[in-house]
Amino acid sequence: MASERRCRSSIYFLLGFHLSLLLIFGKQALAELRYSIPEEMREGTVVGNVAKDLGLDKTSLIDRRFRVVSGSKDAFFEVNPDNGALQVRKKIDREELCYGSGACLMELKILVEDPLEIHYVVVEITDVNDHSPSFSEKEQQFQIFEHAAPGTRFDLHAARDPDAGSNSIRTYTLTSNDHFEIDVSQSDEDKMPFLVLKKSLDREQKNKHVLFVTAVDGGKPHRSGTLNVSIIVLDINDNRPMFSQDTYQIEIYENVPVGTTVTRVNATDPDEGTNGEIEYSLSKTLARKIYEIFELDSLSGQLKLKGVVDFEESEIYKLDVQASDKGTPPLMSRCKVIIKIKDVNDNPPEIEVTSLSNTVSEDSKPGTVISLISVTDKDSGVNGKIISRITEEVPFELKPSFKENTYSVVTKGFLDREEVSNYEITIKATDCGEPPLSTFKTLNIQISDVNDNSPHFSQNPLHFYLVENNIAGGSIFSVSAKDNDANDNAAISYHIARENDLTTFLNVNSDNGHITTLKSFDFETLKTFQFQVVATDSGTPSLSSNVTVNVFILDQNDNAPVILYPVSSNGSAEGVEEIPRNVNAGHLVTKVRAYDADIGYNGWLLFSLQDVTDHSLFGLDRYTGQIRTLRSFTETDEAEHKLVILVKDNGNVSLSATATVLVKVVEPKEAFAASDVKSATNDEEENNVTFYLMITLGSVSTLFLISIIVLIAMQCSKTTDYTSKYLQETNYDGTLCHSIQYRSGDKRYMLVGPRMSIGSTIVPGSHANTLVLPDRRGTSGEVNWFI
Repeated sequence: MASERRCRSSIYFLLGFHLSLLLIFGKQALAELRYSIPEEMREGTVVGNVAKDLGLDKTSLIDRRFRVVSGSKDAFFEVNPDNGALQVRKKIDREELCYGSGACLMELKILVEDPLEIHYVVVEITDVNDHSPSFSEKEQQFQIFEHAAPGTRFDLHAARDPDAGSNSIRTYTLTSNDHFEIDVSQSDEDKMPFLVLKKSLDREQKNKHVLFVTAVDGGKPHRSGTLNVSIIVLDINDNRPMFSQDTYQIEIYENVPVGTTVTRVNATDPDEGTNGEIEYSLSKTLARKIYEIFELDSLSGQLKLKGVVDFEESEIYKLDVQASDKGTPPLMSRCKVIIKIKDVNDNPPEIEVTSLSNTVSEDSKPGTVISLISVTDKDSGVNGKIISRITEEVPFELKPSFKENTYSVVTKGFLDREEVSNYEITIKATDCGEPPLSTFKTLNIQISDVNDNSPHFSQNPLHFYLVENNIAGGSIFSVSAKDNDANDNAAISYHIARENDLTTFLNVNSDNGHITTLKSFDFETLKTFQFQVVATDSGTPSLSSNVTVNVFILDQNDNAPVILYPVSSNGSAEGVEEIPRNVNAGHLVTKVRAYDADIGYNGWLLFSLQDVTDHSLFGLDRYTGQIRTLRSFTETDEAEHKLVILVKDNGNVSLSATATVLVKVVEPKEAFAASDVKSATNDEEENNVTFYLMITLGSVSTLFLISIIVLIAMQCSKTTDYTSKYLQETNYDGTLCHSIQYRSGDKRYMLVGPRMSIGSTIVPGSHANTLVLPDRRGTSGEVNWFI
């Protein structure tokens, strides 16, 4: 009875729900399909073509994961993804699924993806006459006093037929006899048979009657069941027990403990003795579940709970209680006890994930559906009202569907895998009972990578210092870039941007960024160069960035000093100088000139006298290379003197060269003649020097202005300070405050040293520094001094 009531409630709810959908949603409500199929159909029977009725493309059903989703563990239906047909998966017994005569409806959820859609299908299971009427007992016995009045009615066992509608019990028949007939009355949805005495009995003529009651259903063909009825004719007990009420109605909560007294029925019998003693019992025609839940005290009439009542299983129980006296024969009467179960909030909500995309691309737009969920609660009323929400602050939200308690989990903001690569979305469903009950469901969502980050270098530009005379083919330095993406999107390869001929001598390992050179660099030829390395990831499409690499070549002391003067006609560093015998101390005899292609300390030249015939007569300035007399000549001094001058640089491993000067002492007249010849030559050379000096000054001024402009521009574009490594010496504590520049041929030279007077002299073994600056101008002439 309780199951029948639930079926009727479900029918009314579905009819009301569909009517509200038609009124509210219009076309959306019409999308729900309805099919009908008889029970007991074999597996594989086609119910209908859902794909065709929904207008879905059959060729895409497999790719779109066309399927039936349901919270039930035993699925009775399935869809064929090849043709879109809905077919029987498991044999259906309508009597097990839906008890009662109401419509048996099954609601299915049909799901397709890409895009994600859910459709609702209602399948009605129609009844088949597969059950015969049956009696709970094969025999029933009556003891009737012979003075029983015609018209007396006797309750017969009612037959039960699980089938519904026209297939259920339609009538009862009785074998032909003279004393009895059968009468059928309608009680709710059941037909109750009664044996009616139509003619008085005579025990002396016949003390026992045997009859057959047949229950016939309305199916085609008809099915039937038979009850053997035995009637024993007795003397009369003419008063039946009478209940105080024909119907008892009680309400109890479903959490009432076992053993609680539900109610107490009461019946009275005016007879005396055993004919007035009453025994109570439950009718034998009730459902088996009733006897498991309730028990009736036969003497007191107290009805107690024997088992647990659950509102979610049955909302109402209807019991038939019998009161029988102990007369001979005993008389009996019946009353009905109706027990309504009141709901208690004892069931937490249940969250069902009908579809879930575990991986979401980080470029998904807000509103992208990642999951479909439905929430249910077995309780009713306020206890079954559910509020659902996401507990954490995540870029996802619950979007309700047109169907109650059905939601879509969608993105509500933009995703970035580089910030968060994994989300755990906890969904909380809480009912409105008192106290409220909650259920949690966690969805684990992985964010897939998109190539949206270019490789980047930690510093740009990069500065590297390379000592000249490096080994060709060796690795000189490396560059490294990082990419915040993952997998192939973060796999970086390197190559050099070929912008000039110089980069053809460079090679970069595409995998690790190690840069090798195919040649050895010479500081005196190339001091600095610049190139760009491009880092490209393996994404689709690929992204890239570049870095500017500035390479500074560091000088090594690989050039020995070169003697410019004196130089003889055969190229050797030898010269002859003539001076008058009457010169005073401090007279400039000559000046040794030399240069070194290196720079800094490697090109800082020092002059010293390695060998001299008379140490008291000549002195050498260690910085300038000037040779002067230390005293006046005497008659005893020799007429020819040989001076060997050693010129060496200040490198870690010093390199040197020597020059030989022969000083001839002549009489004053010979000296004046030689002086006139030199004066004429010097005038011509001075004219040439003046011309080249003017050109040099103009060029230097122009280069100076350009350098100032470039320096200002560089300072405005970047603030990085880096100090040149050239001309650094940790052991030198003085200041290079004195310099002498001169030009000879295609070279330009600078001699640097501590501040000193032009007349300073050095003795053999002393040291000096010379800074040599290469100059590619093709100018030659006399030595020019800039102090």
